[in-house]
Amino acid sequence: MDATSLFNEIRDFCQSNANEQVAKNLQRFFKEPCDVYGLTAPQIHQKVKELLHKKELNQSIVLASIPLFLEGGKGEEISFGLLLLNGFSKQFTRETFNEIVTYFPKSIDNWAHADILGMLILPKFLLQKIVELNDFDTWISSPYKFQRRCVPVTFIKPVKITKETSPYIDFVKPLMADKEREVHQGMGWFLREAWKIQHETVESFLFERKETAPRLIVQYACEKMSAEEKKRFRRSDQKR
Repeated sequence: MDATSLFNEIRDFCQSNANEQVAKNLQRFFKEPCDVYGLTAPQIHQKVKELLHKKELNQSIVLASIPLFLEGGKGEEISFGLLLLNGFSKQFTRETFNEIVTYFPKSIDNWAHADILGMLILPKFLLQKIVELNDFDTWISSPYKFQRRCVPVTFIKPVKITKETSPYIDFVKPLMADKEREVHQGMGWFLREAWKIQHETVESFLFERKETAPRLIVQYACEKMSAEEKKRFRRSDQKR
């Protein structure tokens, strides 16, 4: 097996299982138009599992195939590439991380693919100590909003495992001024999960910024708080 044969096998699978109604339903979850075949998540995950059982498949082949999927721009094909890469996490290296950085200028242009990276793949580079926090420095100011979104989403799993919040919160502070909704969602999600671990740290961070923070960040971050707790984080002009 090589990259081209893997690409062709996945494309054939996608074309054979395409479903126009599922494709229409998927579009509801995305602000941007998405080019999809209309596969279900179980179909994708079952095929990924099948492929990962093939002894001839390795990380090098997967990495060589991902640019083909990115160039094609089909949603499920890109998902296949990323999920297969996740299956080789024990082989991750600094070079793997550097390769992922090159994906954003190509076709990582929706929250679903960004979150496969942020939820599954990128945390492993931190947890396996392949990279450090400062390796995400340039991501904070990336021109690609989904690369910026990946930063707080990536930090969710390390926060849950290490039970440390302050280093990660300090790192993502610049994103509180981001202009993009998708980044606000990622930031709010991260702060909500961090709040579950250290209430006081997150609440202090939010309280200091409640007058200027994007409201979507605050909304997501406070989602698990009681109604009374949420009142503390209203802007002055929202209080009656």
